[in-house]
Amino acid sequence: MLTVSEWADQYRRLSPEASAEPGIWDTARAEYQRGIMDAVSDPTVHTVVVMSSAQVGKTECALGNVVGFHIAQDPAPILVIHPTLEMGEAWSKDRLAPMLRDTPALRGRVKDPRSRDSGTTITHKQFPGGHLTIAGANSPAGLASRPIRIVLCDEVDRYPSSAGSEGDPVTLARKRSATFWNRKLVLTSTPTVKGGSRIEMAFEESDQRRYWVPCPHCAEVQVLKWSSVRWPANQPESAAYYCEHCGAEWTDAQRYAAIRKGEWRAGANFTGIAGFHLSELYSPWSRVSEIARAFIEAKKSPETLRAWVNTSLGETWEDAGETVDETGLMDRAEEWSEDAIPRDVLVLTAGVDVQDDRLEVEIVGWGRDEESWSLQYVRMFGDPSAPALWADLDKLLAQQFKREDGAVLKIASAAVDSGGHHTQAVYRYARDRFNRRVYAIKGMAGAGRPVWPKKASKNNSGRINLFLVGVDAAKEAVYARLRITRPGAGFCHFPASREADWFAQLTAESVTTKYSKGFPVRTWVKKPGARNEALDARVYAYAALQSLNVVWARFRDVSPPLPAAAPEPPPATTPPLQPAAAHPLEPAPRAPQPVRRPRMGGGWMNSWR
Repeated sequence: MLTVSEWADQYRRLSPEASAEPGIWDTARAEYQRGIMDAVSDPTVHTVVVMSSAQVGKTECALGNVVGFHIAQDPAPILVIHPTLEMGEAWSKDRLAPMLRDTPALRGRVKDPRSRDSGTTITHKQFPGGHLTIAGANSPAGLASRPIRIVLCDEVDRYPSSAGSEGDPVTLARKRSATFWNRKLVLTSTPTVKGGSRIEMAFEESDQRRYWVPCPHCAEVQVLKWSSVRWPANQPESAAYYCEHCGAEWTDAQRYAAIRKGEWRAGANFTGIAGFHLSELYSPWSRVSEIARAFIEAKKSPETLRAWVNTSLGETWEDAGETVDETGLMDRAEEWSEDAIPRDVLVLTAGVDVQDDRLEVEIVGWGRDEESWSLQYVRMFGDPSAPALWADLDKLLAQQFKREDGAVLKIASAAVDSGGHHTQAVYRYARDRFNRRVYAIKGMAGAGRPVWPKKASKNNSGRINLFLVGVDAAKEAVYARLRITRPGAGFCHFPASREADWFAQLTAESVTTKYSKGFPVRTWVKKPGARNEALDARVYAYAALQSLNVVWARFRDVSPPLPAAAPEPPPATTPPLQPAAAHPLEPAPRAPQPVRRPRMGGGWMNSWR
């Protein structure tokens, strides 16, 4: 019987809509893939773990070729799990269907869905001797019933900690294969945060294989490391890899040739789990200079750097700290004119936190690359169940702000929390103001949730457009920016008039790692006795910014217009904010920063102006 890599080399065809290099599959194009695929064919291996960067072909070799091999040569019940059912359906239509169509060895083996008794759908395929089920980790129904011999789990770090109330998705899937002596479990993913990464934990339980390649100059073998990439100052286009033994420079062509001669070596004892780690430095589709340029760009903010570490190095991100020092934030407070906001502000948003007896509102000015200025923080006391308080909020959100250069800005988007207090009042308020980009939102905890969803939900008692905001991702972004100490991309500016209690509220939470059913889960917790309304308002203001899909490169040194009113019914995604007279090739020069002065005393802004 052929191994998976032998089958792929002999039979697999890459489809034009699913690959940049359509045609005959050639494992030697990325030789490291051979060891990963053949681990699935190894009878001593029951679990294969692939922790890697993007751009190394792991999806095609660990999913596509393994599925094709078992349909054509070793029929078995197969389960492919994606983070969501929607992602699974997209893979079925965009990757699986073209493979079944263009690979002669597979053509006709899966029953035609047009046949009345085929039993074939987008998420379920039948073939002689087996079947293929495609499920989402967020759907417990797809992980139940039917015994499965081959379980393939893609991007496991994006899985929820529990499939509904049923428990860990991987554990549920693993139980499906318990009755098979020749079962296989394949886990693949780019990693996320250290201590909370499912793929990292699986890799540490494996034999931890890394790919060693010989130097084209001295022939000494080594694992490719980012620390061996160097370039002249401000010249990432000249970046190159340097041998850690002889110090010789490798060209990209020499690096590709070295990879073709490489081999996998284990770093721990083998217990039936084969683990593989790869970074983008091994990819034959990436140049070292491109990776270096991406690194330079990613360094602008902690969240982009984190994404680069995850997706280019294939490594977990380790936070510099789980908390932010409120005193340090107070010490860098600045003074700017009450009559004019800084000229670097391009967009205004508002976050509204609703309490039993008041609204707490932060109005934030945003500049290029999401540098921010806290322009106002307003406590509006009153009864949120009565219309008077909401009328006052209308006046506050209708303000016009004059910039130092004379430009006038209005609040482009506002997010009002409906998840805690006076939910129905928030629904009534937001329903009639959707076209003004005043959105009712509800914070949803949990890893993998985007800050701003792709579309609104109407599954609520008010039947309104409710946006479910990923508050964990938003808090991580806010805290990462609070740790930036130099003005520029992501830096947070605060007024000297802001009192100490506001800074305490802004930094009132921290991340702790708890274990749910044996798996680490990162959870935001509030300090005992602390209040966190300022943090919530900032999170909502940041979510409102994300709703605009701002393209900062399009802004010149002009005042952006208000976005066009959103149509009814609402679009699937909120339209991007597009400035007038913008030119993507002519970014405005950075204006001088406000003069910093010692922090002055002051109090809350307790009324709107």
